[in-house]
Amino acid sequence: MTDGDQHVLIIDDEAQIRQFIRAGMELGGYRVSEAANGNDALREITLHPIDLVILDLALPDIDGSELLERIRAWSGVPVIILSVRAGETEKVKLLELGADDYVVKPFSPRELVARINVILRRTAPPGADAKMSSGALALGGLTVDPPQHLAQFNGEDLTLTAIEFEILKTLLARPSVVFSREQIMAAAYQMNIQVSDRTIDSHIRNIRAKLSAAGCDNAIDTVHGVGFRLGRCESRA
Repeated sequence: MTDGDQHVLIIDDEAQIRQFIRAGMELGGYRVSEAANGNDALREITLHPIDLVILDLALPDIDGSELLERIRAWSGVPVIILSVRAGETEKVKLLELGADDYVVKPFSPRELVARINVILRRTAPPGADAKMSSGALALGGLTVDPPQHLAQFNGEDLTLTAIEFEILKTLLARPSVVFSREQIMAAAYQMNIQVSDRTIDSHIRNIRAKLSAAGCDNAIDTVHGVGFRLGRCESRA
């Protein structure tokens, strides 16, 4: 059970499905809001603090993948995709767009709550004025605080998805080690989800882009034929 402060938004155009999911979430101790279409969902995310989004792909006004892209343009809120489509291509596409998990219908509320618990344990946001805890990791201008799920470069917060945060934390925990894509996959996807090398490369590109926007162009080095390791994490000259 949670403390009831974590807020989940369910986005699905079918009221029966929303009620089914809501029942499981409330039994798990979560506060729940609902949206029947993409525009209502965007309004809800904009106006209220949301800790996690459950997004069905089949919406009447905005395609689910497009809605995910819109959310990812300005928010790192964790997103779990719901879909009747179980193909690997579809899963990889959504994970590359920034989804944190992918659940195929039909599913059990217990499984969904378990997946949410795993993600939210990693993504509980600190307060805006939070200080780094004693468990923080640092190199150059980069600091990652796993207990508080806080990542910063030169003191400025980085907006990372849950998967991006796990990858960066893994690299920073052992900065001299070159990690293969398989090792990164195992560290980042804790629900035994199998994704392609292309998906890992996409996450690495996203992390590099976010750190570059913060002033760091040497965050992650590619070791050709092997994998990736953390770079110097220094500000650009």
